Amino acid sequence: MRFTLRQVAVFEAIAEAGSVSLAADRVAMTQSAASMALAQLEEALGHPLFDRHGKHLVLNQWGYWLRGRARRLLFDAREIEMGFSGQHLVSGEISVGASQTPGEQLLPGLISDLDNDFPQLRVRLDIDNTEHVIDGLLHYRYDLGVIEGPCDDTRVRQEIWCYDNLVIVAASNHPYARQALVSMAQLEEAKWVLREPGSGTRDIFDRAIHGKIGNLNVWREYSHVPVLTELVANHYYLSCLPYYSVASQVEGGALAILPVEGLNMNRSFSFIWRDDGDANPGGNPLRECLLKAARRIAK
Repeated sequence: MRFTLRQVAVFEAIAEAGSVSLAADRVAMTQSAASMALAQLEEALGHPLFDRHGKHLVLNQWGYWLRGRARRLLFDAREIEMGFSGQHLVSGEISVGASQTPGEQLLPGLISDLDNDFPQLRVRLDIDNTEHVIDGLLHYRYDLGVIEGPCDDTRVRQEIWCYDNLVIVAASNHPYARQALVSMAQLEEAKWVLREPGSGTRDIFDRAIHGKIGNLNVWREYSHVPVLTELVANHYYLSCLPYYSVASQVEGGALAILPVEGLNMNRSFSFIWRDDGDANPGGNPLRECLLKAARRIAK
């Protein structure tokens, strides 16, 4: 083999950071040593991996080709290292990708508990929509994902963590908020602000109204729940959002949950991870540690 894992780790750090100086800090090397490691890797592979724009480095076509493979290689190396380092010493970093509701409402408490119980364990958390979390998991950007609803990809294993339900909300002074029951026809007449396509919340809502509401008047789509709740609270819009995300505003009187019959919008939050057929017999100790802590909270 003409290159080393250390050189691959430097390449991945530069691809992530966009500069040698920032990457050097991440891999605990001097800038000159990181530059040399990248140069040696490019020489060994026979191709440059980045386009240089001043001090900023951008992956070229060879770099893009290499990056996914480099992530898998580094992940497997870390798995080997952890698999032989003893299952009782919980330390290191685990990368978690989470969709918005569990990422903002549930995981902060879990991470706080882990910080108390396992101070040497670092959780790196990214929040994105469900579709992007699954993609990030499959492309080795995350060790573990937390998503809304099911994942049908056979390359992914899934464990339900807990349950939530979606609700239709309006401003507390909206005419619909004073009704004992809101009809499907009234929902169709309303103006909506919703989560973006690809989010778990939007997918569940779209499935729930399929065949019941013909043409929904979607005025705006946003990826951030606070934007949607502000729009709903201050205008005559409707939205469909997780109860977890709107409970405090409902209790405070800014929003009202509309009584609607016939919409099944219960859902689960699940942990997902890659179904690696060659996983070591002890599993991934950091992942198992996080899952055990989550199961405790769910009880």
